[in-house]
Amino acid sequence: MSKRKAGDMETNFHVRSFDAPIPLEEYAALEKNPLYIILDNLRSAFNVGSIFRLCDAMRVSGLFLCGYTASPPHVKLDKTSLGTVDYVPWKKFPAAADAVRYLKERGIMVWAAETTSASVPYSVAQYPSPLGIVFGNEALGVEREVLDLCDGLVEIPLYGFKNSINVAASCAVIGFEVIREWKRPVHSRI
Repeated sequence: MSKRKAGDMETNFHVRSFDAPIPLEEYAALEKNPLYIILDNLRSAFNVGSIFRLCDAMRVSGLFLCGYTASPPHVKLDKTSLGTVDYVPWKKFPAAADAVRYLKERGIMVWAAETTSASVPYSVAQYPSPLGIVFGNEALGVEREVLDLCDGLVEIPLYGFKNSINVAASCAVIGFEVIREWKRPVHSRI
């Protein structure tokens, strides 16, 4: 394969517009990235469905749906998840604090994605492995009780008038940065 410079466009390439060319059973046996996504009272089932797809794309070890966050079966969640609810490992918890305690009891550090005076920009953070990350309610953020339980706080610096971006977008930005920093391929055999 020839080396290209950034911006060069090879004209002989194929677009992958299909799912992985392996059976779901084989996919399920692939090693997961040691990342756990915790959703704290998300209002939008569409956001939850999008995050299911992200969790599949990042091949996380678990997705924790907490409080009133929509969980399967749910028609809006099904629409945006495109079937990933069937193979992304997920658990339901009464509250995000319960999910945080669950991971910490297993020796897994948990951080929250939240804009605070103590948060570290996501691009300079050094992420421990394994790691759980809490993403909060679209309007209210992560509950204070949950923030107090977390081992670290990370934020996406914002330059606009609003102090937040969509929770699924936040999950993508931070989740893929964690995996990039760990230098683990997202798909090693696919």
